[in-house]
Amino acid sequence: MTETMKAVVLRHFGSYDAFEMRDVPVPRPGPRQVRVRVHATAVNPLDYQIRRGDYVDHVPLPAIIGHDISGVIEEVGSHVTEFSLGDEVYYTPRIFGGAGSYAEQHVADVELVGRKPANLNHIEAASLPLVGGTVWEAFVTRAQLAVGETVLIHGGAGGVGTIAIQVAKAMGARVITTARARHHDFVCSLGADKAIDFTSVDYVEAVADMTRGNGVDVVFDTIGGDTLTRSPLVLADAGRVVSIVDIAQPQNLIEAWGRNASYHFVFTRQNRGKLDALTRLVERGLVKPMIGAILPLDRMGEAHELLENGSTHGLRGKVAIDVVPSSDSVRQGSL
Repeated sequence: MTETMKAVVLRHFGSYDAFEMRDVPVPRPGPRQVRVRVHATAVNPLDYQIRRGDYVDHVPLPAIIGHDISGVIEEVGSHVTEFSLGDEVYYTPRIFGGAGSYAEQHVADVELVGRKPANLNHIEAASLPLVGGTVWEAFVTRAQLAVGETVLIHGGAGGVGTIAIQVAKAMGARVITTARARHHDFVCSLGADKAIDFTSVDYVEAVADMTRGNGVDVVFDTIGGDTLTRSPLVLADAGRVVSIVDIAQPQNLIEAWGRNASYHFVFTRQNRGKLDALTRLVERGLVKPMIGAILPLDRMGEAHELLENGSTHGLRGKVAIDVVPSSDSVRQGSL
């Protein structure tokens, strides 16, 4: 008899009712793969973009999506020497490369998998892999952020922004971030040196005042809109802009030319090296995931709605999913 597990399946592209809880076969690992009992996952903007149909050519339906996992290894395939049964691990499943994390068990290529930070529980660890890997690639690989440089992080209270602030500070940078006024104490507690209320102040003018007209060395864009067009206005000469947001329409970047600016667009590729680097920062107490809300697996539609409308809800940090919840009620953090 085939062993089964619970999984949240995306039946069709659309709204929050597009998911269905189903019994599906438990996957088995092949060579250089491990099977992980999923203790927790998390919801990312990429997830709701997939759900609403932004990537129809890359996601055949029905599909199990999801891009963060923390759990315990229950089976190893042949030629796996890095891990053993019972090891606690965390990782991002291969993006557009098979089943995702919205399930009780998952099979992953071993090179994607990292050891879970010892000082994090599974909920916290599951909130880190995709955003952490994205931030690491943005600051270390692309922008090559240096000690003493200044970075402007757009959207500091969000799931990506909260990690970006902490990683930038750990790298020795000065951090300016945009956030609603009610979140200023929160983002400063994470390490931001200055916060700008983008709803009442023009961030271009505010950055000019804060830097005495010198501008910032790096802009990290997590929100899109006109950020790419206006970011050169806050850059120092030879500054860098790193964006993780899709370009919805052509952008006029003439201001970037005048500042010798470079642009980097990040669709992150995961590997154990990034996770190991993040783990070192976490275990040294320099980075801690921020959890805005925790929901059970069978309330995935609500989790998507909460994240997609996070600014309305006052969400701070990540929306996490407890795959084996202790109660049916939503547990929220700093909402």
